[in-house]
Amino acid sequence: MDHDPRLHDQIVNTIKGLTIDAVEKAASGHPGLPMGMASAATVLWTRFLKFDPSRPDWIDRDRFVLSAGHGSMLLYSLLHLCGFEVSLKDLESFRTLESNTPGHPEVGDTPGVETTTGPLGQGFATGVGMALAERFLGSQFNTDDHEVIDHHVYAIVSDGDLMEGVASEAASLAGHQKLGKLIYLYDDNKITIDGPTDLTFSENVPQRFESYGWHVQSIDGHDPRAVASAIEAAQTETRRPSLICCRTIIGEGSPSKQGTSSIHSDPLGADEIRRIKEGMGWPIEKAFYVPEDVTEYFAKKHSDWRARASAWDRTFDAWRAASSASAQRWEIAFSKKLPAGLAAELPDFAGAAPMATRKASGAVLQALASRLPNLFGGSADLTGSNNTQLKEEVFASADQPAGHNMYFGVREHAMAAALNGLALHGGVRPFGGTFLVFSDYMRPAVRLAALMKQAVTFVFTHDSVFLGQDGPTHQPIEHVASLRAMPNLSVIRPADPNEVAAAWITALERTDGPTALILSRQSVPTLEQSQRAGAARGGYVVHEPEGDGPLDGILIGTGSEVSLCLEVAERLNGDNRRVRVVSLPCWELFQAQSEEYREQVLPSAVRARLAVEAGSTLGWERWVGREGDVVGIDRFGQSAPYKDLQEVYGFTPDKVQQRLERLWKRLATDASVGA
Repeated sequence: MDHDPRLHDQIVNTIKGLTIDAVEKAASGHPGLPMGMASAATVLWTRFLKFDPSRPDWIDRDRFVLSAGHGSMLLYSLLHLCGFEVSLKDLESFRTLESNTPGHPEVGDTPGVETTTGPLGQGFATGVGMALAERFLGSQFNTDDHEVIDHHVYAIVSDGDLMEGVASEAASLAGHQKLGKLIYLYDDNKITIDGPTDLTFSENVPQRFESYGWHVQSIDGHDPRAVASAIEAAQTETRRPSLICCRTIIGEGSPSKQGTSSIHSDPLGADEIRRIKEGMGWPIEKAFYVPEDVTEYFAKKHSDWRARASAWDRTFDAWRAASSASAQRWEIAFSKKLPAGLAAELPDFAGAAPMATRKASGAVLQALASRLPNLFGGSADLTGSNNTQLKEEVFASADQPAGHNMYFGVREHAMAAALNGLALHGGVRPFGGTFLVFSDYMRPAVRLAALMKQAVTFVFTHDSVFLGQDGPTHQPIEHVASLRAMPNLSVIRPADPNEVAAAWITALERTDGPTALILSRQSVPTLEQSQRAGAARGGYVVHEPEGDGPLDGILIGTGSEVSLCLEVAERLNGDNRRVRVVSLPCWELFQAQSEEYREQVLPSAVRARLAVEAGSTLGWERWVGREGDVVGIDRFGQSAPYKDLQEVYGFTPDKVQQRLERLWKRLATDASVGA
């Protein structure tokens, strides 16, 4: 099509027409970007992007990320024209309930959408993770005779994307890692919602990205030949990621609104749509119009797309026949199933000396690494503190692409988004660590992992005020409660090394969402009573008093506070008080158990329930009931040795016992008053 400008213009106009009709019908949407980038996107999708619409999950396809997700009709139009399962009816249902064309692209809803975008900057950083995955897997599986992983990651990014801090973090990381398979088209239209970008954005973008180590080109984004030449040049640049600055006009083709902020996110209205269609020579009264020559062109392209995928199939079959060992590793990588007997091969912590759960996590990771060839991750400049280094593996770089370890640098937000990209790409089990208090820096990407149902493991260490003298800036208070509030995120705070092992297996077995491991800095006892099977269910009875008779109370703990609960229960049992201790490391897993099991662990007849957790008390009413109590912390911490802080905040055996005794007294008083 590079020698047929008429057909190119027909496709561009088709995208514009579908966009303005969909936005008008929905009375909602963003026509500006699809109209401005229609020409550049047409060049990319018709001449360069490697995919097969009949196999949207083909492993060696190019990945395309619409980081500027508000321009979703650009992507939906292309998916429809290329033959993905996105029909004209789907375009007509844009932004309506239960449609597969939501306002912003959502992975899993629409065939061909590679990642959920909309929060600006997220797609930019997620694409970096995809490029890391491509390089890592290529180093693992490609041979001199057969290349089974060889593709690019493309994206369309906007002014807004480049303003977001996460994009800066990710761009710096990508340049440092020399990710030559990463090619981004920057929609440089110089307009944001508030108006011209010079209101807030006056930096020299090309120089900025050159300083990051990127290959940068500046072109007219409406000139298809210039776009094609720039992409070709970017493909030949193998040691630097590429940014193609496409100077465009937002809403190009709209007589009265192009080049203005008013076309960013507003329906155009019937009069303006008529004028646009007249300018394109389009049938005015016919909505969602696709010319026959455009339909025929894309129908002919299908055989080319299928042939390329079929050629890869033959290469893959030859590769698999040549190396059964590599084929087995491939199966582990892409099946999302854990090797048989993996849990039994984790360290046995029985009788181990007290240790921090972060240290136990590190030991578990070493055992996992020997059996999971696709384990990949690291830390945001806290490798030793988070215990996230795989000791027998090298760190990933352009010169050592096979490395399983990653230095993410002080880039928590980009790290989390890149982990999402690694997971979305497929074939990789990603993990990343930082201090729990810094989960705030990465929350938008954690939220997207949960929304996209991606199997990412977030390793959050230094989990409470008991990290001590670093003080309240580093002491998490509200963070566990905040993470628990996030739908589809499993938050696991293990009590001891055995529960840590269960937590890791649980996280890796999960394929429909992310897991946050909440780990201690300080040492905790290895509990004789802890159970990996119980922890895997989210909660279980870790101590049952001897003898018969009704329970006087239940102490419920997580993490480092479970051993405290056990000490208090043993005291009270000696005083003929029958107190059960429940370890509740994961609310989400426990809630997923049967009502019968939950009743066995936390019988509703026992009103005296005291939860003990060194953090916000928010949400604990679910488990202690209206009459129970919580020993927690609802104010910021302070700088002091952690044992001093335990005394100040009431996390000692004496003070927890006193709280339980006050609860008994109050319940007895309420009962007598009621009588």
